Amino acid sequence: MNIHALLVSRFEEALDELGVSNAPVPVARSARPEFGEYQFNGAMALAKQLKQKPRDIADKIVELVKLSDVADKLEVAGPGFINIHLSDRWLANQCELALHDPRLGVAKQAEKNVVVDYSSPNLAKEMHVGHLRTTIIGDSVVKLLEFLGHKVIRQNHMGDWGTQFGMLLAHLHDKLQANQLAETALSDLEDFYREAKVRFDDEDGFADRARAFVVKLQSGDKECLALWDKFIDVSIQHSEEVYNKLNVSLTRKDIMGESAYNDDLANVVADLKAQGIAVEDQGAQVVFIPELADKEGNPSVYIVQKSGGGYLYATTDLAAMRYRSGTLQADRTLILTDARQAYHFKQTEIVGRKAGFMQDSQTYEHCPFGMMLGSDGKPFKTRTGGTVKLVELLDEAVERARNLIAERDNDLSQAELDEVSRKVGIGAVKYADLSKNRTTDYVFNWDTMLSFEGNTAPYLQYAFTRVKSIFRKSGISVADLPVAVSLTEKQEHALAVQLLQFEETIGVVARDATPHVLCTYLYDLASAFMSFYEACPILKADTPVAVRHSRLALAALVSSTMELGLSLLGIETLEKM
Repeated sequence: MNIHALLVSRFEEALDELGVSNAPVPVARSARPEFGEYQFNGAMALAKQLKQKPRDIADKIVELVKLSDVADKLEVAGPGFINIHLSDRWLANQCELALHDPRLGVAKQAEKNVVVDYSSPNLAKEMHVGHLRTTIIGDSVVKLLEFLGHKVIRQNHMGDWGTQFGMLLAHLHDKLQANQLAETALSDLEDFYREAKVRFDDEDGFADRARAFVVKLQSGDKECLALWDKFIDVSIQHSEEVYNKLNVSLTRKDIMGESAYNDDLANVVADLKAQGIAVEDQGAQVVFIPELADKEGNPSVYIVQKSGGGYLYATTDLAAMRYRSGTLQADRTLILTDARQAYHFKQTEIVGRKAGFMQDSQTYEHCPFGMMLGSDGKPFKTRTGGTVKLVELLDEAVERARNLIAERDNDLSQAELDEVSRKVGIGAVKYADLSKNRTTDYVFNWDTMLSFEGNTAPYLQYAFTRVKSIFRKSGISVADLPVAVSLTEKQEHALAVQLLQFEETIGVVARDATPHVLCTYLYDLASAFMSFYEACPILKADTPVAVRHSRLALAALVSSTMELGLSLLGIETLEKM
């Protein structure tokens, strides 16, 4: 049930009766419970149009709006706010319906083709912490969009092409000539890259050989492509190890690397030139963008082909845009990269739309995110200043979680401890990132993210196990529970409202690609449940049977909502901790 959408619809009908059409319908959650759960704030905006006092308009809207089945009370406050107090009876009925529904009352949206471009590691190196945000934010958005009924096409735009590969392939060629296996030579991509770079900088003749490999690679030389295939295969295995540890849904079939667009790059430039969009400037093919001119009026410069004939990221991204909009028929394209690339993608959209690479109805949405910082406020590094390998960070998270759980009272077997440590450690790293607004930087802190208090994954996972333990103690399974919800206490009312705001919450996440909104919702839900649990006895001997069953039904809906919400974030739950 989307309460917000229902209220907007009812107020739209009332405004139509009032003779006002196409007016904004500002319905928002109330800031304080004494003002009800929702508030309509549109009367003031209509005063000039209707030539009436806002409060008089609000009174008329209250008379016209049909909410007797949903709200116990509508009241006009201040200059014309309409406070909406939802009915206990209606809320209880909606909770009962949600409990019977495997989707918890969440309707599917009208299906769209949505392309999501995320993760995108450079295959010349192992994945590092800089790839964490794009990977887990993107995967959460993907899971949520699929749940809402959209056809989602994952695009892992891996860096698998370019001049650096000449250097790497020349080094790999020599390793294989020395009878090393590719898997052995590339077991540590960082070391392999450093070795190749040292040779490129210092060894006579190696740089020329590397450049020759680039030419052979780009011209389709079979021997060179075979080397490249080996390099790519082993590199992808490194990425797959990280994806498996992170519990993200990317697979090999989702890879659409930079190399996939090679054949279209010349066509992209030719099309831009034919339309007069790209012009020659100092031997390069350039698009000048007056829409992004600086303060002096100089247009933004967007190079699509270098003077030597080489292509750039810009060319590849335009080819990717054309492929996704044309071949894949994407209604929406979401691209998750760090905020430093925002200007580039703004340029790309302007140029691509001018060239007709997208239709007006198709959206091109760059979803930027901030950086992961260390305690010093600088980009997160190892103690020696090196890049933190993502696989090592995740292994450390699991080990830290194991130590924390081992210190707590528990009756876990070794196998259970292994499972709990993995789910808590990986969940903690992911949630610490997902719970922050993606547009901001955040400070990586082990103690905070692994805490069992506050807005953390361990807290939510523990809260989930608390709910599960109630059912174990009750001896009643959810399947056998008579579903008849009755709300008599304010904590029951507050919990029911929170439960029924799940659909509108994930609607916001789907629209804005903001998983932190779902994280905040789940934390608030867990907090509302704790308040309910303390104030409303469930298993006490003197609790009437009908009341016990009603409260167990609410607890069951909390459990299902938390499990579904966390799964959409890519975070696993536990039966016990």
